[in-house]
Amino acid sequence: MHNRWFALAVLFVIRLTMAFQFQSVAAVAPLLGERFGVGLADIGWLIGLYFAPGVALALPGGAIGRRLGDRPTVIVSLLLMLIGELAMALSPSWPIQIAGRLVSGAGGVMFNVQLTKMVADWFAGHEIATAMAVFVNSWPAGVALSLVLLPLIATTFGVEAVYLAVAALIALALVFFVIAYPSSPKAATAAGDSSWPGRTTFAALIVAGLIWGLFNVGLATIFSFGPTMLSERGWSVSTAGSAISIVLWLAVISVPLGGYVADRSRQPNLVLVCGCFISALLMAILPRSDAVIPIVIAIGLLGGMPAGPIMSLPARILQPRTRAIGMGIFYTLYYATMMLGPVVAGAVAKSNGQAAAALDVGTAVLFACPLLLWVFSRLPAAQPKMA
Repeated sequence: MHNRWFALAVLFVIRLTMAFQFQSVAAVAPLLGERFGVGLADIGWLIGLYFAPGVALALPGGAIGRRLGDRPTVIVSLLLMLIGELAMALSPSWPIQIAGRLVSGAGGVMFNVQLTKMVADWFAGHEIATAMAVFVNSWPAGVALSLVLLPLIATTFGVEAVYLAVAALIALALVFFVIAYPSSPKAATAAGDSSWPGRTTFAALIVAGLIWGLFNVGLATIFSFGPTMLSERGWSVSTAGSAISIVLWLAVISVPLGGYVADRSRQPNLVLVCGCFISALLMAILPRSDAVIPIVIAIGLLGGMPAGPIMSLPARILQPRTRAIGMGIFYTLYYATMMLGPVVAGAVAKSNGQAAAALDVGTAVLFACPLLLWVFSRLPAAQPKMA
């Protein structure tokens, strides 16, 4: 199946838009505070609201995707993302910002669940950790680009221009997907017979979803609150964003490297544990050190390595007939965690009076990931698949 890598490349490119849309709030957080008169806790809520629809829509989103098919579901998802972004751009009202964020997030939920299922359709049994690592790498790549570009647009043209730029990117992604994406030969088979995972698989999916959610919360605290932390130290908005973006730029290398090492060594759990543990230690040091650049470089080189092994967890235990609903379960836990994570981090930062406290929340949740992997590896559904 020689064109599966081309299909992956198309999915990678269009998923960049989701990262840009998520980061369109965090990348300009200091300016949003001035524009709308809100604090860190409110901005934390707005960041987290992007994932709020996932709690309700991730599970039915998998079933919707099965009924509509891959292409229609992705198109509808991108249209919702576009509508939400335009609403935020065209209204100066904070309630409309919240409503637009929710609409965008609803589209993002269906988009993310469906794209992950499509990658699994192409690569199940074929370099799955590597493929998932490349796929999820679109997130740090997109966030890294947004941390460099969006603050520059905001400081030059204003917050509304940031939203319009993201909306234009989503529209281009929609056109590109319609033109370029090949039909998956596995899609029809997978869609024709879908069922609910068994009890033991369901339990394993819950744990896997929590691992993925907490891992992302840990890294999200860096690029969501890191720029504000540096701004509190006297850094400019654009310089702070560029410095923190180093983590994401290097993750573009470390994420696929982690998937490759996991596949080649057949030790995905070891890659996961070491990456999370070392990243947590580095994150604990970052707010307490002046050596910002060396630390963010180290986090970028090591922090992305667990991504592929984590995303391969549901693929290890799901069969084609349970994949659509199973991915919905996995993402329900992920979105619930990602919705609450920035809120908790923002509240902790507010209570401590500094954004650096949010990074301590990230440290704690990264330390929890290896513990949850230990639970996952001992569940019956995971036992036969473990190396």
